[in-house]
Amino acid sequence: MQINQLKSLLFVAAAMATMTRAQAETTIFAQAKAAATELKSTAQITPKSDFCSITNEAFQAGEKLTYKVYYNLNFVWIPAGEVVFSVEDNGTMYRLTASGKTYKSYEWFFKVRDRYEAFVDKKTLQPVIGIRDVSEGNYKLFARQTFDHLAKKINVEQGETRETTGKTAHIFTGCVHDLVSIIYYARNLNPDEFSVNQRVPIQVFMDKQIYSLNVHYKGREPRKVIKEVGTFNTYKFTPEMVKGDVFHEASGMMVYCGDDKNRTPIMIESPLSVGYIKVILSKAEGLRNPNTARLR
Repeated sequence: MQINQLKSLLFVAAAMATMTRAQAETTIFAQAKAAATELKSTAQITPKSDFCSITNEAFQAGEKLTYKVYYNLNFVWIPAGEVVFSVEDNGTMYRLTASGKTYKSYEWFFKVRDRYEAFVDKKTLQPVIGIRDVSEGNYKLFARQTFDHLAKKINVEQGETRETTGKTAHIFTGCVHDLVSIIYYARNLNPDEFSVNQRVPIQVFMDKQIYSLNVHYKGREPRKVIKEVGTFNTYKFTPEMVKGDVFHEASGMMVYCGDDKNRTPIMIESPLSVGYIKVILSKAEGLRNPNTARLR
């Protein structure tokens, strides 16, 4: 397992590395609120009128989703780690957090302690600030990116630690999300409005680059049985991945989402350059809507 694997598959999220928790939150909340003030003038787009704005009907503050990660090598499934996504109310914004860690039994092979955060505007679900605090094997990274949707610019502070960050600015066109905000935005898209094999374009900013990718809608799969979890009615998607050491250009990743109004990702399967990975929803708390996708 290498660094892009959890980043691309789990979208595990980041946060405050070297400050104390209280100091970091005070600084970040203040910057997020200032950025949100600039965002307000662009937040009056008619809901669902374009990619930049959407009305949230899929999640709420207090939601917590826990996923277990399994890695397969030579036909042996190994419990590798856990990822937890949570939503908090932060005034005019949602604070979206995703943290991932490997189990101690797996850390002889590879150790991960990642935390990503995104502050998104409640009216549009556009990202305001994104934060990554990554520790994967010997690889360390701290990054904070501030989205200026008026100037179409992303200001980035990034380095191995908070103390060693350098500043860069990146121009974008159209609408762009970070790794965390795109998940919650996508949950508010209605797959019933898509045709089978339709491509849904997205732009994701990470590692100081903007990636223009497509998510392919593959239709419904009713009564999908997930071993030791349950049976679900699902929608299926195949997202394009960033080609590299972990994924080939055609990765074969499949994402199964519940077909109720929560549209929670239930299972992710993907071959890797070496081995195979599976991510399974093990616990869902604080859902906004009834969990009718689950049949048993």
